[in-house]
Amino acid sequence: MLVDPQKLYTVLLNHFGNQDWWPFDKEYHKINGSDPRFEIMIGAILTQNTAWSNVEKALLNLKKNKSLTVRKIVDMPLEKLKVMIQPSGFFNQKATRLKILATYIYEKYDSDLDKFFKRDLQEIRRELLSLNGIGPETADSMLLYAGNLPIFVVDGYTKRICKRIPLQPKDGSYDEIQQYFKSELSKNLPEKDMVPLYKELHALIVELAKNYCKTKPCCDSCPLKKDCRFSLSQKSF
Repeated sequence: MLVDPQKLYTVLLNHFGNQDWWPFDKEYHKINGSDPRFEIMIGAILTQNTAWSNVEKALLNLKKNKSLTVRKIVDMPLEKLKVMIQPSGFFNQKATRLKILATYIYEKYDSDLDKFFKRDLQEIRRELLSLNGIGPETADSMLLYAGNLPIFVVDGYTKRICKRIPLQPKDGSYDEIQQYFKSELSKNLPEKDMVPLYKELHALIVELAKNYCKTKPCCDSCPLKKDCRFSLSQKSF
């Protein structure tokens, strides 16, 4: 019984199919001439500690107000922004975080996300992590999904699955788990092919955790039940 990130990806892809994550409204941005990458960055903050269905409601409010741009968030009164994103929860904190992010990009990069993302990955990551309210998961989501840069996102679902299957390092830190996935997945692929793989695998892990590997797991129907030590241990009772 051995599961590594490549096998995990293969099993989950066969079971769930292509996820094509991160979702954004292409037609909206085409009509309004706005940059969809900033919608993804907004979503990465709004999704902190909430379900994506709540994020969609907040994004819809911003779209109705034509406010999915750096300049619009910079110019919007903070109290109005709070009302717009209220469905996502923790709206006081998140509104402040959106303001900080938008103001930073506006003042330092003239609202130009090409300027922002066309630099060294680690340099961009350090800048994002220096902003209040942006931790590793949020920063890496922006880098991978908005910036199309090769970095694997580690969330609570990934940590849970690493511990249960287990995948090494099962009790590792964020950085250790991230490095493990990178080293394993890059063995047979060039770096240019890592971005779509990282995107798909992260989205597939989320689907696995939401549907099967829950806090109270549904092991009997899980596609990994024959390879998961946690699942097999439940059969001994």
